[in-house]
Amino acid sequence: MTVLRRLEKAHGKRPWRLWGRPLDELIGTVLSQNTNDRNSDAAMERLRRAMPDWDRAADASLSTIAAAIRPAGLHRQKARSIRAILRRVCAERGRADLDFLRRWPTGRIKEYLLDLPGVGPKTAACVLLFSLRRPVLPVDTHVHRVSRRLGLIGPRTTAEQAHDVLAAVVPPRKVYAFHVLLIEHGRKVCHARRPECGVCALNDICPSAFTFPAPRRPESRPMRPPRVAAPRTRKGNL
Repeated sequence: MTVLRRLEKAHGKRPWRLWGRPLDELIGTVLSQNTNDRNSDAAMERLRRAMPDWDRAADASLSTIAAAIRPAGLHRQKARSIRAILRRVCAERGRADLDFLRRWPTGRIKEYLLDLPGVGPKTAACVLLFSLRRPVLPVDTHVHRVSRRLGLIGPRTTAEQAHDVLAAVVPPRKVYAFHVLLIEHGRKVCHARRPECGVCALNDICPSAFTFPAPRRPESRPMRPPRVAAPRTRKGNL
């Protein structure tokens, strides 16, 4: 893919690497919904510090889980999803562990994950890609925006629909690099409001290039000369 080759040249190659165990990745992705990495990472660290094993978290109160994950935002809603996921897995498998998914085919894993509380296509795809090394492309806000501007998906294609559309475009062995590099490009260059088309490595093949307001640059104002205080006079000297 021309897009991928250029992004690799601009941002560097991204070899496929696994990020963690399936259940860790699932809970971490739930925490990342509607927030940034900094907040979700902080929430995950607090949760693991409060409850070092997932079996203990499955038995915890919602208020305890919510308090631990407060930095992630929507902490009450996410606490309900996390506890429901953990209790469901414990009820079905005897303990809070998803390592058994490694033995399943991709389609069956996706179906299982999507049936869990609070798990949508992007969350399921993250577990498949980052923890199980399956070529399933998660579509987050950056991937969706950049793909749409490049014309890889239609202007009205939703993020949920984009999963299947992009799956037909991106070769399986390139899915990881494509996902990671589109996110990096979206964060550094192809911003939501004012993309920096002038420095974009794709501006000659992007149908949306230079159709947005130029990025704002800080104005350079001339420096004011320092004020010189007028000498004080004393009445006696008049």
